[in-house]
Amino acid sequence: MQSWAAEELKYTNLPDKRLNQRLIKIVEQASAQPEASVPQASGDWANTKATYYFWNSERFSSEDIIDGHRRSTAQRASQEDVILAIQDTSDFNFTHHKGKTWDKGFGQTCSQKYVRGLKVHSTLAVSSQGVPLGILDLQIWTREPNKKPNKKRKKKKSKGSTSLFNKESKRWLRGLVDAELAIPSTNKIVTIADREGDMYELFALVILPNSELLIRANHNRRVNHEMKYLRESISQAPEAGTLKVSVPKKDGQPLREATLSIRYGMLTISAPNNLSQGNNRSPITLNVISAVEENFAEGVKPINWLLLTTKEVDNFEDAVSCIRWYTYRWLIERYHYVLKSGCGVEKLQLETAQRIKKALATYALVAWRLLWLTYHGRENPQLKSDTVLEQHEWQSLYCHFHCTSIAPAQPPSLKQAMVWIAKLGGFLGRKNDGEPGVKSLWRGLKRLHDIASTWKLAHSFTSIACESYG
Repeated sequence: MQSWAAEELKYTNLPDKRLNQRLIKIVEQASAQPEASVPQASGDWANTKATYYFWNSERFSSEDIIDGHRRSTAQRASQEDVILAIQDTSDFNFTHHKGKTWDKGFGQTCSQKYVRGLKVHSTLAVSSQGVPLGILDLQIWTREPNKKPNKKRKKKKSKGSTSLFNKESKRWLRGLVDAELAIPSTNKIVTIADREGDMYELFALVILPNSELLIRANHNRRVNHEMKYLRESISQAPEAGTLKVSVPKKDGQPLREATLSIRYGMLTISAPNNLSQGNNRSPITLNVISAVEENFAEGVKPINWLLLTTKEVDNFEDAVSCIRWYTYRWLIERYHYVLKSGCGVEKLQLETAQRIKKALATYALVAWRLLWLTYHGRENPQLKSDTVLEQHEWQSLYCHFHCTSIAPAQPPSLKQAMVWIAKLGGFLGRKNDGEPGVKSLWRGLKRLHDIASTWKLAHSFTSIACESYG
């Protein structure tokens, strides 16, 4: 994996070319061994020290690190007709590190006062087929101690007129604007968010002509219907049809197939009473899609989605398209999972929040790459593996599983290579195991790194010997 990082970061413009080269090297090392600690991935003390110095530098910020990748993401996304910009927020907990104190830049992430960490809001670009294309926006911030309002203070604040731009919820608007600025105007971009993104201000924001919103409803808003409220009103719409979807494993529940009853309609929502002064208070007309699971088994939490969208929904196929796009929202959760568990960001032994921010921006590329490999291999199984693997990597991978020292002339398919890598990471590949996941892939990549390095070293000695005695 020695060339993809240089290609991915070709637009990076740090203050010094040597810093650009160091970033590329750090990303290469981390992507080859995602689970490894910094010293393990670096290989020696010189590279380890250089990595720590890089993250400690005050000559650039975490935004500068991610900027080159963002431009490459926009370039990839320009090849797609529709780009899904999926937003979500995650907490990174560093409470278990006693040295990461409030004065080092770490803040509260939840209502518990003793919890120290960082808040991270990501916008992931995804193709309409569900392949992660890269990061369009990465916001990292901290809260001051004891600034998290309790329930009583929340109720009191709801009557006030605090501007949204003084609240953390402005992250959703910034994610939307940054995604719109990154994507060419010739491409359609659809911003997707879960119930936390259901804000009147987001729908009231003036969006570009090529931009749409697809948000899961959280509030039962007042609407222009005889039933007065959103949920009750859409339930009166006729059933447009049913849709079968696969529900992945979650919370101890197995993979299952759900049948959804689909309804859709156009409704006008009213502005909330607690909207801050100066905001647009005009009613907003949106298309509403209801997807409710029917005939679910006992003990199963049924699907009950209520989606709000600015996109036109004229027929059942349009509604199904929006539902299918929303099913890709869980990719952003997998992305944050890879950052935490696959890349071990919460285990980093860095003292200050500023260093952690730069490290997190660096590992953001690694986490995306792992997720991209997983789904790119599924969607494009016919491609050759040399599109993502170096020659010594696919050759050593083939020979390892065929117990031979003679590599083939042509590389195996991308899908086969991904299965082999996943097997190195513990994937069994049985008949009913399905496709390999990102966890087995990141574990397998570490083993592949060791196998491929040994293979390359052995064959370089063989080449030298042949030249010497030739």
